[in-house]
Amino acid sequence: MDDPAAGERPVREPSMWDAVVPMVVLAVLVAGSLALFGLDALDGPIQVALIMCTMAAALVALKNGHSWAAVQRAGQGALSSITSAVFILLSVGALIGVWNLSGTIPTLVYYGIQVLSPSWYYAATALICGVIAMSIGSSWTTAGTIGVGLIGVADMVGVSTAITAGAVISGAYLGDKLSPLSETTVLTAQMVKVDVHEHIKRQAWTSVPAFVIAFVVFLVLGLVKGADVVNPVGEDIELAGLGEIYSITPLNLLPLVLLAVLSIRKVPATLALLCSTLFAGVLGAFLQPDVVRAFVPGAGNIVVESLKGVWKAMANGFDIASGVPQIDALLSRGGMDSMLLTLWLIIGAVTFGALLEEFGLIARLVDPLIHSAKSTGRLFVTVFACAFGLNIVAGDQYIALVLPSRVFRLEFERRQLAPTNLSRLAADSGTVTSALVPWNSCGAFMGAVLGVPTLSYVPYAIFNYASPILSVIYGITGFKIEKLAPDEAEAGAPAGR
Repeated sequence: MDDPAAGERPVREPSMWDAVVPMVVLAVLVAGSLALFGLDALDGPIQVALIMCTMAAALVALKNGHSWAAVQRAGQGALSSITSAVFILLSVGALIGVWNLSGTIPTLVYYGIQVLSPSWYYAATALICGVIAMSIGSSWTTAGTIGVGLIGVADMVGVSTAITAGAVISGAYLGDKLSPLSETTVLTAQMVKVDVHEHIKRQAWTSVPAFVIAFVVFLVLGLVKGADVVNPVGEDIELAGLGEIYSITPLNLLPLVLLAVLSIRKVPATLALLCSTLFAGVLGAFLQPDVVRAFVPGAGNIVVESLKGVWKAMANGFDIASGVPQIDALLSRGGMDSMLLTLWLIIGAVTFGALLEEFGLIARLVDPLIHSAKSTGRLFVTVFACAFGLNIVAGDQYIALVLPSRVFRLEFERRQLAPTNLSRLAADSGTVTSALVPWNSCGAFMGAVLGVPTLSYVPYAIFNYASPILSVIYGITGFKIEKLAPDEAEAGAPAGR
């Protein structure tokens, strides 16, 4: 809040109408952009809508006596909060380009086509991504690496890339939630002031059943749809095409191994991604010299060609004209510049959310909900609505995690509900649902790296629905809801079993 200087208007608390106006503007502009442009709305129209919503929130702040300098500071704070996400996005773009150049992704696809059957492809995808994400603690890294390869295999064998993307995201978010290496898991535990391992144990009560539900659904979808799959170009043609272009060898997978090792050793995500990218570039110079030479012809020197090829793939992505459309579509991807539209989307969404929080507009909407939530079940529904709503209006999962954890922590304590209930509910409602919103940083990222529009994979992100639904049901029924003992309530300590 501002300190009003002499001669300035006093700062007023926002009214309910002040809080509602930016939400109405958001609903109208986003709905309008989707109505006019369809799925192409993510190529610019929704970004413009979010910038206009940010201006609407700024005007409300100015009306209430805040200075333009305060609005600028809130915007600067928003941009500083996504610095890590910006560099991760750019690093993933670079990694995809270089992994295509060096043969890492083509090798994943080559082996995947031979091993994965259409009848159980979706279920296997979810399981593979779940195991990897649990090992490295990052849904983004999992989707941006093995997820890209699995989408490529799906396209090759003729199964749905939208369902595959839903399976990738379901598995990635299971692992993200249950891994002690996940920054969102650690953050949630810290915000609610519980031990991270206790938090993970409580999360398992919703995450594991939700994943079982998702796994069964994917298995049924594979059995129903996979049996009728007829590959339009034939696996042998695709395998031959990849084998003729690249030297297919398990050595091409070493960059993936390096990334997993660095992630397990808790190396920062951006550093781990860039190290794997550069290692893949060096490896590609030795294993794929013909690919490098074809990508940047005319240098006449393998060292110069390799340097130029890696540099170009990191900046603008890799492209190829093999004559097989599916191979060309799979490999002609990546580059830091491919992430710029996504960054534009995230900047607009997070800045809008920061202004709503900084100037009390979110609190103005949430406070009446807290007071009206008389029962435990209604309180759980309110927390879910708040977290999911923040993913929609604030566009960032960290805001959707931090704000409900901070706002509802004392209310849970007052009602003698153990803080582990809130940590589980916040993660189920904030972390998991972030990938379902096209303009949220997570939804935008998943759509960009997987090459599947967010609105196309949303119906199939089964885990991301089942987990919050189960968490709310637990609150309504009282199942696995822990209470604080009187002495624990006084000390503010979590309940144990």
